[in-house]
Amino acid sequence: MESEKNDALVPEEQLNKSVEDTVDATPAANIEVVEEGNETSPAVDFSEEEAMLAAEEIDLGEEEETEDAAHPVVDYSGHSLQELVAALEAIVTNSSESPRREIEAIKIAFYKRLRVDVEAKKADFLKAGGEETEFKAPECPEEQTLKDLIMAYRNAKHLKGKEIEAEKENNYKEKLQILEELKVLSEGAEAHNHTYQEFRSLQNRWKEIGQVPQAHVKDLWDNYHYLVEKFYDYIKINRELRDLDLKKNYENKILLCEKAEELLLEPSAILSFQKLQKLHEQWREVGPVVKEFKETLWERFKEATSKINKKHQEYYDLQKEDQKKNLDAKTLLCEKAEELLENDPKSTKDWNKRSKDLIELQKVWKTIGFAPKKENPKIYQRFREACDAFFAKKREFYMQLKGQIEVNLQAKLELCAKAEEISASTDWKKATDELIALQKQWKEVGPVPRKHSDEVWKRFRAACDSFFNRKSEHFSGIDKLYEENLTAKEALIEEIKAFESSEDVMGSFEALKEFQRRWAEIGFVPMKDKERIQSTYREVIDAQFQKIKGTDAERKIGKFKGWVESNTGRGDKKFRAERDKLIGKIRQLESDISVWENNIGFFAKSKNADTMIKDVKNKINKAKEEITLIEEKINLIDSQLPE
Repeated sequence: MESEKNDALVPEEQLNKSVEDTVDATPAANIEVVEEGNETSPAVDFSEEEAMLAAEEIDLGEEEETEDAAHPVVDYSGHSLQELVAALEAIVTNSSESPRREIEAIKIAFYKRLRVDVEAKKADFLKAGGEETEFKAPECPEEQTLKDLIMAYRNAKHLKGKEIEAEKENNYKEKLQILEELKVLSEGAEAHNHTYQEFRSLQNRWKEIGQVPQAHVKDLWDNYHYLVEKFYDYIKINRELRDLDLKKNYENKILLCEKAEELLLEPSAILSFQKLQKLHEQWREVGPVVKEFKETLWERFKEATSKINKKHQEYYDLQKEDQKKNLDAKTLLCEKAEELLENDPKSTKDWNKRSKDLIELQKVWKTIGFAPKKENPKIYQRFREACDAFFAKKREFYMQLKGQIEVNLQAKLELCAKAEEISASTDWKKATDELIALQKQWKEVGPVPRKHSDEVWKRFRAACDSFFNRKSEHFSGIDKLYEENLTAKEALIEEIKAFESSEDVMGSFEALKEFQRRWAEIGFVPMKDKERIQSTYREVIDAQFQKIKGTDAERKIGKFKGWVESNTGRGDKKFRAERDKLIGKIRQLESDISVWENNIGFFAKSKNADTMIKDVKNKINKAKEEITLIEEKINLIDSQLPE
């Protein structure tokens, strides 16, 4: 309340916020809210979920065992539809590795980009004056190309799978043959010098042969290890060479144990598990060791394996638990969204209130992670259908109010005419009050036809800007005085900073009140410095009061008493104004308490809301304490007012 100028002046930014941003909302399709006028309210972004839902419809087939979950995937978020199709084509035609995760990423990025492009075309269509119900998304040739490429990938994958299975069968037969040859070699009548070379040759052939069907893996390795150990027991020549081989195998298995133990320090449970599988493959390929070390080495390797497997299992168990909690939370939000469909509102105010409630649900939804993979598309589909149904009903309601929109246009045209008439006034106080009143009326008038929205708004804003610009020029002449006041206040702040309180609490208190009286006597400062200088003053004066003994509430009341005493005998206008302001603050706090208590009820059924409820209760308690303090201030003012 620095001056008439500072009280009444409504700058362009404030005007924009107070008028333009409060136009009633009309629902759009899916999970968005679009203003009836030319403005659009912030929509909750569900593009990721929509893209994943669309991508789910294009199946890539079963995931392969060889696919590495820890392998980084390219970020395709900035690619166009054409670039995404080109990237997919390059992967499908040229990739020698399993590209499934890369293709999944391209699918999701494609449908996310497609949705953005469609929404942009829709916005252009509506901007050109088209009706939302008449908009039809154009066909996308790139989408068909994407589906064709994925089908080609699936066919190639199917053929490759058949080839791999056939190759595994051949490998199985070759390894069976090697086992037979090992058996013959280890059961020969007499070992010769060339026997060991034959044995090494069979081992090398075994290692060179690729994978076999999973059903035969264990039996093959068990038989292989049995025959290898049997051979070492059988051979009687080249014992030095045999002992050297056993020592080398021992060193290799020690190294594998150490590598497995190092994996215990790997922070990624998935990566450590994948690396462990490769170590197990190497362990199987290493030959036998001296019998006295066989069990010791295996137990050491198995202990590290058990710990890594446990860590891996705990990771997935925790992930499953989190996803289950996410599913429960999203189910609750679905139920809340479905409740909003009951008992259709009868007024725009009620519709807007429910719209805000639904948007809050959408915002909460976005903070919750994914549900289990099987349930995630279903729960999102349920939530989306509830939102779609709500906005469809709201759209139907607004269609019925279309005639009212023309009435609103006429009302806003009349407000424009009044604003233009007032804009030439030089009675700054009266004209300011009248324009602010017109702005409030503007906010209360409903939406107008889209094609007239920009034009009528710009006309009204131009009239308001014209007046406030002239008013600003008029008051610019007093800026010099304000600068002098600013210098005086800055000097007083430095004086307050230098003040040292004494043991005489009341004396110090009176000295601080004197500072307050001097501050109040200094005039107004430039608007651009008002908040800064006031904030600095409050900081230093509060710091001085903080040094004086007494509770925080007592200090606040003491300061307020000083203000009351400094204004005693100057009439009751200031007291009444301050009293009205305090009463208004109490009402605001009571309103806030009501909202917070309502929020507690809203989240009462949620399993994960304990922390949020605790924070809200703390806010409520602080607000109630502040109300008690304000009531005491009101009593001090009342003591100075006539009966």
